[in-house]
Amino acid sequence: MASIFTKIINGEIPSYKVAETDDFYAFLDINPNAKGHTLCIPKKEVNRLFDLDKETYDGLMEFSRTVALGLREAIPCKRVGMSVIGLEVPHVHVHLIPLNHMGEMTFQEKVSLSPEEFEATAAAIRAQLK
Repeated sequence: MASIFTKIINGEIPSYKVAETDDFYAFLDINPNAKGHTLCIPKKEVNRLFDLDKETYDGLMEFSRTVALGLREAIPCKRVGMSVIGLEVPHVHVHLIPLNHMGEMTFQEKVSLSPEEFEATAAAIRAQLK
């Protein structure tokens, strides 16, 4: 059965898309730790990060870096944190989280955004990637 992320890639479930290439997709986390919390995923559904082939792994890290640089410009923050946990969805995903304090990286603090705020945030990040 396809993961929720594969369904997002296939357009079966809506997302706030930030970036996309032939091999990777970035979108805002619907339950964010901070405004701008973005997930970067390979389009190829693989459960564990270190099960990715080297080319896909390296490509995901480069794609995540590109998105993080745009995120840093779009969302005022001290740093962009990166985490790969992957327990909730069996599809490799990199969390990019704008950080102003360590609590934003714990996955215990969440922020609520309206659909309009999500779309504006995604648009701001996309604009920095051009």
